Amino acid sequence: MEFDAIARFLQDVGNDDTDDAGFNEIGLAWVARRAHISVLNPATVREDLTMSTWCSGTGRRWAERRTSLVGESGGHVEAVAVWIHLDPATGRPTVMGDEFANNYLPAAGGRRIDSRLRLAKLPDDQQLAASSSFPWQFRATDTDAFGHVNNAAYLAIAEQYLDLDGPCDLTIEWRSPCTADDELTVTTSGDQLWIIDSATDESRAVIAKSALDEEHPS
Repeated sequence: MEFDAIARFLQDVGNDDTDDAGFNEIGLAWVARRAHISVLNPATVREDLTMSTWCSGTGRRWAERRTSLVGESGGHVEAVAVWIHLDPATGRPTVMGDEFANNYLPAAGGRRIDSRLRLAKLPDDQQLAASSSFPWQFRATDTDAFGHVNNAAYLAIAEQYLDLDGPCDLTIEWRSPCTADDELTVTTSGDQLWIIDSATDESRAVIAKSALDEEHPS
């Protein structure tokens, strides 16, 4: 069960949810900050999945969405993602309005969350000594209407360079958007990888795999 495919399921059910709430007409804009995906039991080919999603926490300018994928043959994925709310005109974070509060705050139950990134933005000296690096460039077809690379495309890199067979956890943190014109370097060390701008050495995203029994921040 590929993580980039899971990410596209998460996007689709999230879009369906906001469309159902009427937010496609309100003009809200969101950018992913971090996500944690737990594949508790991989789904099988052509297994029917039921997806459930809800708002599980909020901050002043961000919200947390949880999604469950449950298959008829035992497939099971749990995911949680933090999304920053942007002003579509300025692209800057802004507070959510009454429409969001009326539709989503009851499910959140007053739970407050933060938007801090927790993974190291670059490998430390020990990780770097044991690392491997590869050039990477996203395709034009990986981008959205704003020219930014779709969130799911980042997880295709994890599928390429990390061992993700069987049940496991994956955390991804997005630091700044990529475009199809960016020349990037993927640096891997153990179960972690960094997507780095080759020209500026800026960290664009960090992905880490971990065992299911390890504790993770929500």
